[in-house]
Amino acid sequence: MSYISAESVLPKELIETIQQYVSGKTIYIPCKEKKVWGSQTKTKQYYITRNQEIWSRHKQGVSVKTLADEYSLSEKSIQRIIRAANQMDASLP
Repeated sequence: MSYISAESVLPKELIETIQQYVSGKTIYIPCKEKKVWGSQTKTKQYYITRNQEIWSRHKQGVSVKTLADEYSLSEKSIQRIIRAANQMDASLP
């Protein structure tokens, strides 16, 4: 995370008001419009596709251990992915 100097973007009066509450400290100002995780990159879609592939291969008989080795994940992570996919599948009409 990079920082922007307040003096370069805020009016002097606003800086003085903020200094009454927080002086010389780093503060975080959240974005006005919150973005959904993964909306800026393809990361979310990558994990969705990967997890569907893991679930599908497990249904075809590939063991949890083999999947863990192939995807460089723990067996517990593979089990969580399979459990979540099973729950989603069970909730479909």
